Amino acid sequence: MIVVEHLTKRFGEYLAVNDVSFQVGQGETLVLLGTSGCGKTTTLKMINRLIEPSSGTISVNSTDVGQQPGPALRRGIGYVIQDGGLFPHYTIADAIATVPKLIGWTPEQIQERTTELMAKLQLPENLLNRYPAQLSGGQRQRVGLARALAARPPVVLMDEPFGALDPFTRRHVRRELFGLNELRETTVVLVTHDVAEALELADRIALMDAGKIVQMGKPDELVHNPATEFVRDFLDL
Repeated sequence: MIVVEHLTKRFGEYLAVNDVSFQVGQGETLVLLGTSGCGKTTTLKMINRLIEPSSGTISVNSTDVGQQPGPALRRGIGYVIQDGGLFPHYTIADAIATVPKLIGWTPEQIQERTTELMAKLQLPENLLNRYPAQLSGGQRQRVGLARALAARPPVVLMDEPFGALDPFTRRHVRRELFGLNELRETTVVLVTHDVAEALELADRIALMDAGKIVQMGKPDELVHNPATEFVRDFLDL
């Protein structure tokens, strides 16, 4: 579903991402793991062209993202950030309907999809006319996911999606959300610095350091066969 080849990003003299390549299969969850400044968020944002690469190629669903207009590309890729990333002046109903409206869904289609997602994410429908500030952190994160999934994108990108939640809510919400059949069938790339989160959610982990992938594999592979001392230290093995 996603193919990244020789991806590099420079900010002036600073090399943020250095010749990174990986693939993500359909329905797979890949976690980009690493310390702050290792290049994981920059890599994620290049997939939907929020950041333009200096060199290298990215294809999503067999289409080169560089050959598509950025706004059209982003409408077809779900995107979730800390605290849901919701506009404060949009009601919850408006937030969920954002992308479906942009791509021409009818009001009836939007209403049906909104009702479906509210039920799946265990959000009461009386929240639809409220604003983000009137919701709890866990509710805002669920709404952020509902917005990302609303138009049924084949790919969802998540940038530290649970980082704004307290540890108890964080564990509860991530297990609940990743238990959804719909999310399990979606290709997900998730950025985190939380080792426990990566080990719990990932089908595969790409551990990054200084702009490069140090080791990539299934969680058990990294735990039982760390490739370097950095991997061992980062995973606290």
